[in-house]
Amino acid sequence: MAVCVAVIAKENYPLYIRSIPTENELKFHYMVHTSLDVVDEKISAMGKALVDQRELYLGLLYPTEDYKVYGYVTNSKVKFVMVVDSSNTALRDNEIRSMFRKLHNSYTDVMCNPFYNPGDRIQSRAFDSMVTSMMIQVC
Repeated sequence: MAVCVAVIAKENYPLYIRSIPTENELKFHYMVHTSLDVVDEKISAMGKALVDQRELYLGLLYPTEDYKVYGYVTNSKVKFVMVVDSSNTALRDNEIRSMFRKLHNSYTDVMCNPFYNPGDRIQSRAFDSMVTSMMIQVC
């Protein structure tokens, strides 16, 4: 299960960050921001290939002792970062991929809202409930 989900804008500022154990919220914010360097490295390493391919999943960015950090980038360079508990060994790579696809679809719904100003923090209840269901759901 995901313990932290973040949506980071193209300019590397957070549009949305949600973590389940709120006492560790600062720790998760730090993990998300440190993972942005790895995301940038992977994007620059892919270079032209990233533009040509349709798969935007970056995979495992880095593991820590307690958590694994995964990344995903959209065509508009918006980054999704998900922190998953390392003790959950049942969570496979294709399940992480599908979680990112659900997150991307929900993000697209937020962007299609005519009352949302691009670049503002995401405050959609539908997006928040989808993220909460992803965090509670044990795959």
